[in-house]
Amino acid sequence: MEASEIKRLDKLHIMHSWSVNESLSPKLIDDAEGIYIIDSDGNRSMDFSSQMKCVLAGYKHPTIIEAIQKRAEKLPFIGPAFAHESRSLLGQRLAEITPGDLKRFFFTLGGADANENAVKMARAYTKKHKIMAFYRSYHGATYGAVTLTGDPRRPPVEPGIPGVVRLLNPYCYRCPFGQTYPKCNLQCAEHVAEVIAYETPETIAAFIMEPIIGAGGVIIPPDGYLKRVKEICEENNILVIADEVMTGFGRTGRWFGMEHWDINADIMTMAKGLTSAYIPLGGVAISKKVADKLEKEMLYCGLTYAGHPLSCATAHAAIGVYQQEGLMENSRDLGKVLHAELEQMQQRHPCIGDVRCKGLFACLELVKNRETKEPIAPYNAKGEAAALTKKITGMLAAKGVVAPLRWMFLPISPPLCITEEELKQGLAVVDEVLGEVDAMVEE
Repeated sequence: MEASEIKRLDKLHIMHSWSVNESLSPKLIDDAEGIYIIDSDGNRSMDFSSQMKCVLAGYKHPTIIEAIQKRAEKLPFIGPAFAHESRSLLGQRLAEITPGDLKRFFFTLGGADANENAVKMARAYTKKHKIMAFYRSYHGATYGAVTLTGDPRRPPVEPGIPGVVRLLNPYCYRCPFGQTYPKCNLQCAEHVAEVIAYETPETIAAFIMEPIIGAGGVIIPPDGYLKRVKEICEENNILVIADEVMTGFGRTGRWFGMEHWDINADIMTMAKGLTSAYIPLGGVAISKKVADKLEKEMLYCGLTYAGHPLSCATAHAAIGVYQQEGLMENSRDLGKVLHAELEQMQQRHPCIGDVRCKGLFACLELVKNRETKEPIAPYNAKGEAAALTKKITGMLAAKGVVAPLRWMFLPISPPLCITEEELKQGLAVVDEVLGEVDAMVEE
């Protein structure tokens, strides 16, 4: 089909997410391989975002494709009421890598419904209804998940589910408490205890959190924060739900983000890297104490495609690729290179206010003024206020690097199969573009 016809049909029939569709003209992508996406004109661009932090093994990996083909030939679908080989094998493989005693799994279609079902389970286990969540967070776009979400995509579709309580993030660069780590004595963690006291622990079922905030700028908690929060939750009989949708499967250099701080969640959600995004799949990992109780009751969770044979076979193959090809180790090792390169870049470019990096999960926070920390675009910027953000994204794309900015955040999260040479090649483009941004900011 001609590119012009594909675009015509897209405009006529398709509604794209998070867009004003009337003014949208999406780039047509025709192919992809390795860490590159290829548009309809044959231009190859380095995917420095892994699309939405999900294509961990890179594009067109033969092992994953073969697993999909073989499963489609044997059992393309069976309902969730039955047992089948690919789901059982995936459960076994996941149990080998999930931390602590998170060894029982409920499969969903993606991250949003994984988080919704995690909330159902927490409420069923505790017989309490409130859920604590961060202001700066993203947990999905379905009604329950977007209510848990703190970022500006939530208010336009409110009201959502009842019982969600908001908390301030441990955001050291812009500390909401005006403190400096470590002199702060983790005031951000004590804030959690204070909110629990106000809401009363008898009403709070769980605290859902991303160990590292992804969509909100790769906000990494200070050492000691997660440990103290887990203690506070345990003292008040509140479950901890770790949303590892973006941070799971080696993205941060460990299998799961919470492992950097040796914290075990009571419930953990996953998606994205679970299948390297080849086929949709999400999951809820459940600790022994929660599973032991829930398996004695009716589980009010159900999805037609839960544990779909094709999806489970894909996930089993993807995890095998991560293990056999050392992609988690590559993320850890190249993460050190990435962090060092970004810190050197910060010394050259006044527009870089902060550098945050864990494995191949990084972000540059761009500012107009380092002293005042004025961002290049305000939080939740729209229209003209977001013009510079869009311009920088376009400048990077024009030079062959896909890394969409969000407000003041420039994320860098390439596929975990990237080589050091490719990483430095892409960073050279970022470096060049930020030189131009420096000049714009100075004006």
